[in-house]
Amino acid sequence: MEEQVKNFMDYLIIEKGLAKNTILSYERDLKSYLHYLKTGESILSLNVVKRVHIVHFLSFLKEQGKSAKTIARHVASVRAFHQFLLRDKATDQDPSVLIEAPRFERSIPKVLSLQEVETLLDAPKHNDHYGIRDKAMLELLYATGIRVSELIGLDIDNVHLAMGFVRCHGKGNKERIIPIGRTAADSLKHFLDVGRPQFVSQKHQDNALFLNHQGKRLSRQGFWKILKKLAREAGIAKELTPHTLRHSFATHLLENGADLRAVQEMLGHADISTTQIYTHVTKTKLKDVYSKFHPRA
Repeated sequence: MEEQVKNFMDYLIIEKGLAKNTILSYERDLKSYLHYLKTGESILSLNVVKRVHIVHFLSFLKEQGKSAKTIARHVASVRAFHQFLLRDKATDQDPSVLIEAPRFERSIPKVLSLQEVETLLDAPKHNDHYGIRDKAMLELLYATGIRVSELIGLDIDNVHLAMGFVRCHGKGNKERIIPIGRTAADSLKHFLDVGRPQFVSQKHQDNALFLNHQGKRLSRQGFWKILKKLAREAGIAKELTPHTLRHSFATHLLENGADLRAVQEMLGHADISTTQIYTHVTKTKLKDVYSKFHPRA
């Protein structure tokens, strides 16, 4: 059974081109699933798995205190795995076909106000190359709404300042073109002209746009440390995540009348239902404004 999981992982990497973190998530879920089949149901062949066994597995997850969101993710992993096995003729039936994932409430993303964004973007000091780099990263994140993984994955030739856009590769290695405003473009130009040359190392010739002190590509963890430090210096009390500026980008666009489909395209969401969560944020703000200012609220 482990061999079939390995084949499925190869399929996700080679044919589907999924992101590394997504693949690791599938792998963890399926290892948990196989472990249960062996220890809980004494099953050693995937060809004998029935719908009832999957139902028992989901009940086991619930008994373990797993959230509806986590169980829904396991359902998606198990379903994709069995569909692969059937297509690959490794099994002659798909026991997951009638399994339904539990419904769960999507949590509304936390966003910064316009004033908080301005304060955060002004936090990096411009008196050294670190501040110039950090300013360029924050301006680019808020200007484009790209994921942090996409930000640190950018190479120099992905940035087209004269044309005013960046080209990035998102989930599933899908490429998208995102426009950038003048403020972000000016920060990037200043970084490329003045800041980045001071990060370049003779030992490491890296084409990455954003580098660390060793001249290597900046890591996700490295960016996260920078963001937390700048938030403290800016006096922002809200809990920040690497996605905070992405959430703020989408919410502020919609609040100012942007088309939902256009925002979906810029964020790189495959399904517009994912983008629609930001409309709930704007509706919540409208309710707050109404409650605060309407005389009979």
